[in-house]
Amino acid sequence: MRSARDLPSFDASLWRCALVGCALLTGCTNIAPPKSVPPTGDAALERMRGGAACADGLQASAKIDYYGDQGRVRGELLMIAKRPASLRMDIVSPFGATLATLTSDSTKFALADLRNKQFLFGPAKTCNIARLTHMPIPAPALVDLLRGVAPVLKRSSPATIAWDRHGYYVVTIASTRQANEVIHLAPHPDDMGRPWEEQRLRLKFFSVEQAGKEMYHAELDEHAAAKSLVVEASPEDIVAGIAPAANGAACNIEVPRVVHVESPSTGDDVLFRYSDISWNPTPDPSIFTQMPAAGLERGFVGCADGE
Repeated sequence: MRSARDLPSFDASLWRCALVGCALLTGCTNIAPPKSVPPTGDAALERMRGGAACADGLQASAKIDYYGDQGRVRGELLMIAKRPASLRMDIVSPFGATLATLTSDSTKFALADLRNKQFLFGPAKTCNIARLTHMPIPAPALVDLLRGVAPVLKRSSPATIAWDRHGYYVVTIASTRQANEVIHLAPHPDDMGRPWEEQRLRLKFFSVEQAGKEMYHAELDEHAAAKSLVVEASPEDIVAGIAPAANGAACNIEVPRVVHVESPSTGDDVLFRYSDISWNPTPDPSIFTQMPAAGLERGFVGCADGE
């Protein structure tokens, strides 16, 4: 048997390194909550929304990576989203040719699928929006999600809040029709010492389930500040005396560059990685509607949400 003097001596520095390694490799972090925390879950939700109040919409380009019943599809996306529920998404090829365009003005939906030479139109229901986005999320909730704001279910009771040692608030919502939602909100690292009313909250995750079955969840990452879109007159417009389009309200807040949505109910898995993001574009409302181009077969889609 080895005696005590045969055992290696205790090295406190090595022990500290082991603890750090544990935190990095296994996630055994233990981050203390901020000095000031929201008193209720509903207060945290209001802080989340208030932090994005200046952002009425965004314009961005992105790479999209989809996996589902159609196999794996990758492409480039050009997008404009404007509150409360206006959307335009254009899928383009590596050579710059438009492959598909989805528009919704909150009431009417249209999808020009140039690959299959189809033009689908109908009401702006969740099931129609999902035909291109592959996300079973209503248009108003999708616009919020793209702004980095969690879509919040109607509450049947006050939302609850708890601090998770990995560094975020967990807000839990009980809704109607046996639905529940969980939202993770992480304070900005620079705001841990600020009053909760001044903390910038990053939406990191949310999930929605109904009757014990998860409908979808989203993970958001790589939050970074974006600025409002600035529209400048072209040289030709300057010569012609044409003023540039009006710029939107000033806004310089964070937006997640990565949005990953999975839907166990449909088997869809879609990843958006955004670039060139600008807040508050001021597009002509007509871009959120479209008419069928010549040569496309028209078809009305009256799908029912839940299909």
